[in-house]
This record gives sequence, C-alpha cells and structure tokens, in this order.
Amino acid sequence: MIIIAGKVYVASEERDGYVSAFAEMVGRARKYPGCLDVVIASDPLEADRINIFECFESEERLESWRAIAHAPDTGIEILRQDVQKHVISESGPPFS
Repeated sequence: MIIIAGKVYVASEERDGYVSAFAEMVGRARKYPGCLDVVIASDPLEADRINIFECFESEERLESWRAIAHAPDTGIEILRQDVQKHVISESGPPFS
C-alpha cells in the first residue's frame, strides 16, 4: 500500500479556489481501480492550509493513475509544502 499525505500552503484567499479546482479529479481518482481514497481538503484551523491524502493499493496503481490524472493548473502559487510518500507493508485496525 502507498500513502501520500501532508499539507500544502497557499494564500488564504486562494485556498478554496485551489481545493475546488481539484474536486473533479478527486472524484475520478476515487473511482480508479486500486485507489482506496483521495482527499484534498481545506484545513478547519489554518486558513492557508490544504490537507492532502492519497491511498493506493500499490506503487503500480498510483503510477498508472498519475499517468492519466491530469491535475488542474490552478495558477495558484504554493507557498510551502510538506507532503510525503509512505510505503506500508502492514496495516490493521487503529484500536485494539
């Protein structure tokens, strides 16, 4: 399993436009074979923060999605970001 997760910062007045620009792509991703979830959402506490989460069954599925994803060119400047790729070898329930 592959998880891409983190945060992106843009000017607060442009955040909602940035998130909205990705709505159609997120909808397509969620229907794509091997995609377990994708979220690009405004943060409820920081006006300039966007939370990113992608979860795919495998590296191959992630790469095949990226080849056809066609992310929108928002024209919005990313001021800073901290997004990481995690390779997961095992997972289970979060609570015992």
